[in-house]
Amino acid sequence: MVNFRKYISCTAVLASGFFLAQSTVSTVLYSHAYDSQKNSLNLPSPISSVAEKAVLSAKELVDINVNTMMADPVLKNADWGFVVYDPKTKKIISSYNESSPLVPASTTKLLTTETAMSLLGENYRWMTQLEYSGTVDENGTLNGNLYVVGSGDPSLGTNKAGAWSYRDIISDFIGGLSREGIRKVNGDIIIQTALFKGNITRLPENVVWLETNNYYLPVGTTREINPANEKLIVKKAGFSPEKKFFYVSPYANQMVYAEKYDGNGTLTTKLPDAPAYLANSFRTTLVKSGIPVTGKVSPKMTDATPENRKMLAVYKSPTLSDIIYYTNQRSDNSLAEALLKTVGFQKLGDQTSESGRMVVTSHLKESEFDMLGLTYMDGSGLSRSNHVTPISQVKFLSSLMDEKYYKTYLSSLPIGGQSGTLKRMFLGTGNGQVFAKTGTLNKVKTLAGYLKTNSGKTLVFSLMVNNYSGSVDMVKKRMEKILEPALDL
Repeated sequence: MVNFRKYISCTAVLASGFFLAQSTVSTVLYSHAYDSQKNSLNLPSPISSVAEKAVLSAKELVDINVNTMMADPVLKNADWGFVVYDPKTKKIISSYNESSPLVPASTTKLLTTETAMSLLGENYRWMTQLEYSGTVDENGTLNGNLYVVGSGDPSLGTNKAGAWSYRDIISDFIGGLSREGIRKVNGDIIIQTALFKGNITRLPENVVWLETNNYYLPVGTTREINPANEKLIVKKAGFSPEKKFFYVSPYANQMVYAEKYDGNGTLTTKLPDAPAYLANSFRTTLVKSGIPVTGKVSPKMTDATPENRKMLAVYKSPTLSDIIYYTNQRSDNSLAEALLKTVGFQKLGDQTSESGRMVVTSHLKESEFDMLGLTYMDGSGLSRSNHVTPISQVKFLSSLMDEKYYKTYLSSLPIGGQSGTLKRMFLGTGNGQVFAKTGTLNKVKTLAGYLKTNSGKTLVFSLMVNNYSGSVDMVKKRMEKILEPALDL
């Protein structure tokens, strides 16, 4: 907690200056009506504000704002922590509860996206390939199979971060067939990827799945799960009767979105398996385009005796830097969870959240991350079991300034008043000077990143508020208030 003793002399000077200024001005401008109006609006005196800035340093003003917030009705009963840190001197400039483990919400994505960039590289891409086996005769008939070989591309067909649509990918695949002279397929279309080991998605403990009427749910199906054991738990307020959202009660921490239920024991998501959707759409388009396919679409996760195959076309995803930019700017939960699984697969050969968490925490330890108070449960920050301290966040962000990918990473963060999830904050003071990841859950608001001061310095900060009173907009205003004087540091 900030100590006020060192401000006694400053306050005395401020008080005397304020008194002198008031007595001088009042002889000319004093009005009972103005005094009454000023008190009713509870506006700060412009003279005292100017005098404050003239007498107190920027650091002292930050400290005073922090102390003021301790008694603020919105924050006084909240669990919150704050720290602003100088990465050059490696010293804390101002702080409050900087070592308290708090729920970070989507600032968790800072850890996930940085791990992916560090381990995979900025230019990493996922590949989705079209291959064929067998031979093509003089009539253009392929006597063999087509293979759609996926690699777990999280952006496949989504248009996110510049990703192609399914239509564009299919058009490119058909171009591959045309170049090879294939006009008929006498065989199957086989989906092959060892990455998709199962289609039931499990989520970490204590995950938030309904926040302010936004639904965060995984892709997958509930094959072999008895729908009779499922329980509908969505609140009726704001609930769309056209959609069904289920929590599968017999399976702890597992959620399923059911777009349709045919009564056959299987609930199906909107897009249960991206490669399967691509392959089925591909077959349909081929047939409509006059290229018959005699066989069916079938999955083949592993192949003990693979056929000799030749490449027809390959679709490359946007670069990892593009994916991370999209993820951090829009706080995209599904991409963050996919990045978690990707690093797990690349390092441990297993595309699961558990493997991803092991890889991320191992990377953080190797990077000398302050693990005290850290609980990393998911890649997106949806779990309320996630915890991190403000001081560990700022030291982590400070260490990244020496990495070769720092500029790319910094550019992925929303900019105050200008882009992403910060576009509506810092519209006045701080506009274009705050580069940070936001985080929002019910009664959780967080912000962590970099601050470009008016003197040209780069400072690092973390501000996390849990269990506040009032609205999230009230908390945002107080965040801006705390950080405003730090711009003059």
